Amino acid sequence: MDDLVIRLNDNDVNVRLDALRQIKKLTDEGKLPTPPVTEYVNNHIHSQYSFSPYSPTKALYMAWQAGLKTAGIMDHDSVGGMREFIEAGKILGMPITCGMEIRCDMSKTALNGKRINNPDQKSVAYVALHGVPHQNIDMIEEFIKPYREKRNERNRRMCKNITELVKPYGFELDFDRDVYPLSKANEGGSVTERHILYALAKKVTAKYPTPAQVVDFFKNEMHVAMSAKVENQILNGENTPDFYEYDILGALKAEMVEKFYIDADEECPSVYDYIDICRRSGAISAYAYLGDVGDSVTGDKKTQKFEDDYLPLLFDTLKELGFDAVTYMPTRNTEAQLRRVMEYCDRYNLFQISGVDINSPRQEFICRQLDDPLYAHLVDATYALIGAENEATKDLHNSMFSQKTELEMPNVKDRIAYYKTKA
Repeated sequence: MDDLVIRLNDNDVNVRLDALRQIKKLTDEGKLPTPPVTEYVNNHIHSQYSFSPYSPTKALYMAWQAGLKTAGIMDHDSVGGMREFIEAGKILGMPITCGMEIRCDMSKTALNGKRINNPDQKSVAYVALHGVPHQNIDMIEEFIKPYREKRNERNRRMCKNITELVKPYGFELDFDRDVYPLSKANEGGSVTERHILYALAKKVTAKYPTPAQVVDFFKNEMHVAMSAKVENQILNGENTPDFYEYDILGALKAEMVEKFYIDADEECPSVYDYIDICRRSGAISAYAYLGDVGDSVTGDKKTQKFEDDYLPLLFDTLKELGFDAVTYMPTRNTEAQLRRVMEYCDRYNLFQISGVDINSPRQEFICRQLDDPLYAHLVDATYALIGAENEATKDLHNSMFSQKTELEMPNVKDRIAYYKTKA
């Protein structure tokens, strides 16, 4: 069994899927434990096609083992893992949904100059293409590929920046040698700032072979500020080898991104081009609400202001631009923040989508906030999202936000009730 689980992350997609078939067969035969059955859903799971410890197959296996009823892939700037995820869903008999997360340029809108939902840069927003119709995966790949190439040009410059920062400690990062091979970029995956920091984490562990040495180096040479929690996680690295380098990455991310970051420019499509590709492909356009961070609910973000002071302007702008939906994470925000966002979504007739951002082995696939009746509608919305993806894959005219559907069912809540029966 351990060998089969290891093969779920094999470099060969056919090996990965074959291992999943064998695990499912053994489970059906009663030779492996049956996973728990819950009503939980998650529409925002990253794979190795952006940054994650999991292949698309392994990601869905982990979701299945956690007891998720449905799951959705959501990679940055990449559709590379979607077909594998779809096939893994068929093997497990598990409803799935496909999405892609990108950053778009909002400088030609009323939000120009504002810190929107991007901690690193003003006038740039994280958005998602949800419910991608399967016949148009290649259309979206054609759209996003040039932007990935531009991103890699910036990645190379950021590697030079980070090398200047760490050269005094005997480290050097080369994008093509150290960073690119950690990604699935040669298969249509993206390379992110996390890949750069993961490469640095590997350099650190190669030079300092024990957790105590790593912590000593961080505290007394690099002067990396770490919470007691993070320090203890790293110190316990020999007992938690699957988490160790990710914990180091987390410490570096909190301390270093702003020091080597270069503003994204040509790699960010305009919001107008983003809305256009969503309409042409039948994908659902969704703004990703972040919300002000005070006492961070998740404990991993510094205090920072985002959209909450200008929420009316934000929603006016989203509606004017033609957004279909807002996506948010109940694990990330306070109840007061989300009550306000949900009220605005209802007022502006916007579809609401939820998910928990999974890109580290420490993260739990289950969002327990969905137990709260306040968020019960997000489970229905997930089934509607899957049903809409299924219908749009058969015929784009039947997509949730097609002209035909909007005429027949102007109220998005009526569409949710209809499409959830198609999941």
